[in-house]
Amino acid sequence: MKTLVLEKKALKHNIAVVKERAGSAAIYGVLTGDGGGAGTAELARFLREEGVRRFAVSEPEEAEAVRKAGLVDEEILMLRATTDREELDRLLDLNVVCTVGSVDTGLALNSAAEARSTVAEAHIQVDTGLGFGGFLAGEPEKIVNIYRNLPNVALSGIYTQVHSIHADGHNAAEQLKQFHRVVEAVHQAGFETGIVHAAGSYALMHYDFARMDAVRAGSVLLGRCRRRRGDGLLRVGYGEAGIEETRWVPKDYTVGNESTVRLHRPTRIAVIPVGYQNGFGVSRGRDAGLLATLRRWWRARHITVRVNGQKARVLGRIGAIETLVDVTDLKCSAGDLVYFDIDPMYARGMKREYR
Repeated sequence: MKTLVLEKKALKHNIAVVKERAGSAAIYGVLTGDGGGAGTAELARFLREEGVRRFAVSEPEEAEAVRKAGLVDEEILMLRATTDREELDRLLDLNVVCTVGSVDTGLALNSAAEARSTVAEAHIQVDTGLGFGGFLAGEPEKIVNIYRNLPNVALSGIYTQVHSIHADGHNAAEQLKQFHRVVEAVHQAGFETGIVHAAGSYALMHYDFARMDAVRAGSVLLGRCRRRRGDGLLRVGYGEAGIEETRWVPKDYTVGNESTVRLHRPTRIAVIPVGYQNGFGVSRGRDAGLLATLRRWWRARHITVRVNGQKARVLGRIGAIETLVDVTDLKCSAGDLVYFDIDPMYARGMKREYR
């Protein structure tokens, strides 16, 4: 049995850190990607128990999972605009706050709501440099026209995604200046913007100036975001699997996957039934540059697991469905549990369990 374990105590700790960082700002618990691997419904229920009453999703299926989990009155924000009528109808059925990121998506939502003789709630999305979606920050007149010309859409918020590669946040601050100019243009036209939000996990943890009315907390909840020293977060999620077998192999024997390793002594090997197809050893690896590449290479060569409370080194590269571990100096046998770090986002073929 292979199990992905989510530690409740660590998750509660991270939620407390997020609340402290957010201050008076509202918190949207981001549930995209199956709750970052923690389970859409399970994470939503856990967050609700900890007082988080707003959620953000990227698929109608995620919104449906939240509603089926019994969270029928909580706000759900769709973080992606769409013109697909079937998707829009499902979102309206689920009472989801939609996103309007262009004239086309605004007209499509208005049409879907008009056909039902209802009013759809939505937030405006503004693009300040990422390019994935939203009205360009330099075209506020298009946004103002959305407020004027969509009678079946009630706009209750406006947001952007602040991003930065600089620790001091100087380019993030420039993005927020653009965003504030858009918000001010809406106010000058005589409209209320509703809730204003810009900070995702990274901006929440790095830039106090990005908090605004609300923040969106996703990978930060599992401590799997881009970290900084002293941020107080704990990594949530580890794997658990039983040893399949142990075996002795002689000196100079070669082991491993793809590129093999020659052993320098008689070695006792434990075979564990997890590999990269299960997500073991897989990481986001989003940082670029030679130094980041070298760090990833170094980590890949020094992966360890824990067997009966002791560290054991992975031998060679992780296989597709199995991994070899050096247990020469450890007491263990088939069936003993092995514990290993795994990012829940990439965990596959494992039972999920909150403990």
